[in-house]
Amino acid sequence: MSVAPAKPDVRGAARRLAATSEAERDAALERIACGIELHADEILAANALDGEAAAGERPAIRDRLALDPGRVAALAAAVRAVAALPSPVGETIRELRPPSGIRIRKVRVPLGVVLVVYEARPNVTVDAAALCLKSANACILRGSRMAANTNRVLTDVVRAGLAEAGLPADAVTSVEGGHDALAALIADPATADVVIPRGGEELKKLLLRESRIPVLAAAGGNCHVYVDAAADADRAVAIALNAKVQRPGVCNAAETLLVHAGRPELLERICAELEAAGVELAEGEEAFATEFLDLKMAVGAVASLDEAIEHINRYGTGHSEAIVTEDEAAAARFTSEVDAAAVYVNASTRFTDGGEYGMGAEIGNSTSRLHARGPVGLEELTTTKYVVHGDGRVRA
Repeated sequence: MSVAPAKPDVRGAARRLAATSEAERDAALERIACGIELHADEILAANALDGEAAAGERPAIRDRLALDPGRVAALAAAVRAVAALPSPVGETIRELRPPSGIRIRKVRVPLGVVLVVYEARPNVTVDAAALCLKSANACILRGSRMAANTNRVLTDVVRAGLAEAGLPADAVTSVEGGHDALAALIADPATADVVIPRGGEELKKLLLRESRIPVLAAAGGNCHVYVDAAADADRAVAIALNAKVQRPGVCNAAETLLVHAGRPELLERICAELEAAGVELAEGEEAFATEFLDLKMAVGAVASLDEAIEHINRYGTGHSEAIVTEDEAAAARFTSEVDAAAVYVNASTRFTDGGEYGMGAEIGNSTSRLHARGPVGLEELTTTKYVVHGDGRVRA
């Protein structure tokens, strides 16, 4: 008689993780990194199957899906980078000594169970698992069918590393299924303590509309580069090119170039450089509202800094926005008035990334205003509790 497999005990795994030491969790992360390196060929073979099935998809999707030996090595390196970071769990944020004589500490604690819903991004499987483990959270991973083969192998490697280190394998649990299965997950508040989407705007909107679990909205990016009247020309060209061309299929790539109308020669020069790099240029309302995730970019001239800020706040998704300028006052206005999780002065939007920020990795880039905004790393995967000590005191 066959016996049905036991249902994963994710809640129990979360409680066990909360009681582990940082050293125990770091040892598990090292086992996971070694497992990724040991099983690199198996990971690449699974990814090749996913790649074949996705042959008709857009280049941006295929790029996010694809792994090669360098990217697999980077996955292992990211796990070790997370392990090397100090864990925020247990950190005392604030101490209070009220007149009553009780002693109060506000400390960081794990969120508990984190549900991560993501699209064709197998790297998220590893990044999310590593960050959740380091911060003593259990995680439920719901990747897309497009990366199913790769995600299965990666999840098996992660769970094996946990078991080898003596930690509960159910701390990282993968679930599959279509929209109905996802709907059932997010309809039950007991599933997880927070859900994080890693994908485009439609995924974010779906979860915000249907989830009964709090959503930490890590969204897509309609990002802009604004070249100010006081921009250095060489800097402007380099930043606009990097923001669009370096990896066009990711959410921190720039989708719109705005140039001050007083610099027509610079607009012409940047457009020529973009076209030489294979970028198709577009104008108009529809183009400005589009996250292309491809070698395509909306371009426009604006009469002033005010118009640039107004345009960005109208069309942007609150992800990453950049200004190129030598005018400190213009830079200050841009950083204070543009509504985005990350704003850049004389730097490419492509830096919005947990690894680039020194956070080891990220689960996504939150465009929410509550709890966390920007790259979601270790600190953003914690909440707080008050730990209060007395000596038998009672309230008068």
